[in-house]
Amino acid sequence: MPESLEMTRDEIAERIARLKVGKQKVLAELRKVIVGQDVVVGELLMAFFGGGHLLITGVPGLAKTLMIQTMGQILHLSFRRIQFTPDLMPSDITGAEVLEEDRAAGVRRMKFVEGPLFANIVLADEINRTPPKTQAALLEAMQEQQVTVGGKTYPLKHPFFVLATQNPIEHEGTYPLPQLQQDRFMFSSLIGYLPREDEMEVVDATTGTRVPDVKTIMSGEDLLSYQEIVREIPVAEPVVRYAVRLTAATRPEGNGKALDFIRDYVSWGASIRGSHYLVVAAKARAILDGRFNVGVGDIQAVARPVLRHRITTNFRAESTHVRAEDIIEKLLEAVPPPDINL
Repeated sequence: MPESLEMTRDEIAERIARLKVGKQKVLAELRKVIVGQDVVVGELLMAFFGGGHLLITGVPGLAKTLMIQTMGQILHLSFRRIQFTPDLMPSDITGAEVLEEDRAAGVRRMKFVEGPLFANIVLADEINRTPPKTQAALLEAMQEQQVTVGGKTYPLKHPFFVLATQNPIEHEGTYPLPQLQQDRFMFSSLIGYLPREDEMEVVDATTGTRVPDVKTIMSGEDLLSYQEIVREIPVAEPVVRYAVRLTAATRPEGNGKALDFIRDYVSWGASIRGSHYLVVAAKARAILDGRFNVGVGDIQAVARPVLRHRITTNFRAESTHVRAEDIIEKLLEAVPPPDINL
């Protein structure tokens, strides 16, 4: 990981301008393969430049895997895909110690064989098709960027991203992803069916002979330096306070000050990671737009993907078809933004 960058405002502004140009080049390459899905693509870019993990929920066949694999090509990062199945074991993804025999020396010793987690981008495909025991094997990797096997700790590559896909829970043969693990994801993105014209474009492209030539735009080292820039960007105290108030308002046990609809429909609200990722994602959004200042609008724009998987609704909400998405919309109306011009 590069050392913290100590730069002047003008130097950072120049880097932001170059990053905006780089973003356009990345999008141009991605559009050679991916049609539509602008919201998910935007959240994918913010996750990469914000240094967070991404969970994408959608039915099969919507190019979730292709989108992530293409980003690996564009950013020149090592990519490994793990197909999660009901019989997948933790050691299948972390790696395991095996007994190795050195016939020349006449000795045997234990050797660690790396699993597919040892890559820059790990695609956890259909993560909710495997039992919680194997899902939990990702926790240490996602939080600490390391794995522990046989009492020994092995660092993972940098940058490191877990990009997971899952089928909607109502599909058969799935295991709900534990709330503890969902909280490790910066974003929870929803991917839906394409409009008819976009679907026609996809069918036309995939039934022909043309193979898209995707070029590498950015290296892993470049991406790490841009992540440092995201951390360097200052955020006004009222904007940070607004992000914290928004997150705190999701919690029903608010010292008697919880909003009525939160008490009625929410069992558990967002953790402190909700506030953290609201600010980080807002920074990434501002920088990718070529802006130095982070405003209230940035916090509001990222609130849905940051908070939707951190709000646990109760039985009353389920019985009346109130979703986490509906609650976030009410929160954005109920929690007043600071009266500042940003």
